[in-house]
Amino acid sequence: MNRKLKIFAGVAALIFMGAQLFADPPVRKAGTDAASLSVVEALQNSFRSISQTMLPAVVEVDVTETKTYTSPFGGSNPFEYFFGTPRQENKDNKKEYESKGLGSGVIVRKTGNIFYVLTNNHVAGTATKITIKLNDGREFEGKLVGTDSRIDIALVSFEAKDNTIPVAALGDSDKVQPGDICMAFGAPLGYSQSVTQGIISAVGRSESHMSSISDYIQTDAAINQGNSGGPLVNIYGEVIGINTWIASASGGSVGLGFAIPINNIKNAIDSFIKNGKIVYGWVGVSLVDITKEYKKDLGVEDMEGAFAAEVFTNSPAFKGGVKPGDFIVELNGKKVKSTNQLVRDVGNLEAGTTAKFVVIRGGKRLPELTVKIEERAKDEDINNSKMWPGFIAQPLTDELREQLKIDDKKLKGVVVTNIEEKSPAASLRMQNGDVITAVNGKTVKNLAEFYNELANAAKSVNFDVYSNGGTITTGTYKF
Repeated sequence: MNRKLKIFAGVAALIFMGAQLFADPPVRKAGTDAASLSVVEALQNSFRSISQTMLPAVVEVDVTETKTYTSPFGGSNPFEYFFGTPRQENKDNKKEYESKGLGSGVIVRKTGNIFYVLTNNHVAGTATKITIKLNDGREFEGKLVGTDSRIDIALVSFEAKDNTIPVAALGDSDKVQPGDICMAFGAPLGYSQSVTQGIISAVGRSESHMSSISDYIQTDAAINQGNSGGPLVNIYGEVIGINTWIASASGGSVGLGFAIPINNIKNAIDSFIKNGKIVYGWVGVSLVDITKEYKKDLGVEDMEGAFAAEVFTNSPAFKGGVKPGDFIVELNGKKVKSTNQLVRDVGNLEAGTTAKFVVIRGGKRLPELTVKIEERAKDEDINNSKMWPGFIAQPLTDELREQLKIDDKKLKGVVVTNIEEKSPAASLRMQNGDVITAVNGKTVKNLAEFYNELANAAKSVNFDVYSNGGTITTGTYKF
């Protein structure tokens, strides 16, 4: 409680100092310099308090990895003969060597004498030996509890009979806003137990070149190599993120650091301890980002959501009534604002639970669809033959008419693109660039009509396809 009072006092002092900067200049009086200094000291004391509380829970993670390389001498290295060094090559002329590295971590859980350290997968995920070093210099053997490359986190444990080793408090990263003061802890470039301070530059960073499984917090607090896995902390001494990467041409800090929001990780800690891995939820929908023009043709121009381009016919979504072309606007009462957000939210759902989806189909909002979540299979186990319809439909724009050399200005329909190998579309001998003009004999003129008729197909479907100046009817695909 005293720590929090100190922190709040420092924040209040900072606000007071800011207010004074914008107020009318006061008449100078004796003691003004001392009063100003006291404001700065209060802020400094706040940072000290946060650091003193957090540093004992921040650790250095030293790792050793066993790697292999192919001998360039093909098993007949002449230097080995002269120096008498032992050969360790196998039939493929591969040799093993040890690679050492380090990162940071933060203690987030304690069960009995077992302490759990959260860090990055790229720090500890492939380590053959892990050493946890506390800020007082003590070292402990670490064991890898679980790791996940998609979100880039790992959980490491160590055993110690010391109840004074603290566990860091986890904050609420959903409350983080740009401009918030923050502090980054870790071992940048090997300088362990370092603290840097800055502000939150942005939240919800999930651009196309970033992982869709996380919406990163951006900060200008200096983060360098070795900071990976260390905590990003708010003014209340709570962990709001795990520092994971930087944007830099030189490899050094340029004020563009990114952290995984702690709310994206909390469930993973329990999953690691229980299962040794993150059990991702799966609904079996292929989501794609669509343009404003696409949304207009679909009839959802002014709406936020995520577009279900394809649905696996053996998936929870298909069984629950989700169809290709559905525009998903809500999940469990929470509005869907982007494709990446829905990917993250679905991934956080536990297998065996049910979820409520609200979709727009044919321009109409449907009643809630109930979907029972299953555990996500490995990517190599997902079968394209079940991906329905196996392609993405595109509006027949003037630009596409020109590309496809379609002279018939009266032709209406949707264009077939992105056909998946071994999918239903491939089995029907459809090709990229085909124009679908009818579904089960019913004419379709745009995306909304196409996906609406596709959704109405109960047990089987065929398409009228315009290609090379003529129209044919495909074979029938049965569900």
